[in-house]
Amino acid sequence: MDERENIRSTAGEDAATESAVLQLVLALHPTVLSLEELVRELGDERDAVDRAVADLAGAGLLHRKESFVAPTRAALRFDELMER
Repeated sequence: MDERENIRSTAGEDAATESAVLQLVLALHPTVLSLEELVRELGDERDAVDRAVADLAGAGLLHRKESFVAPTRAALRFDELMER
């Protein structure tokens, strides 16, 4: 595997983890989840979950307070619209 394929593969794995984190947080809302709970529920590595949470928070889809995460109003509204 060359370096470009490895980068695409890693980016795809990161996107899949972001998707899984956001789906779980939205599905369990209004429950606020800890990072440890996300790692346990997803069966993923802590680093991957940390990256996903950071990227989703940067995109305005998650709030992060210390070791807890919750969806933003924008994420909740998007989820509501997708269910129609």
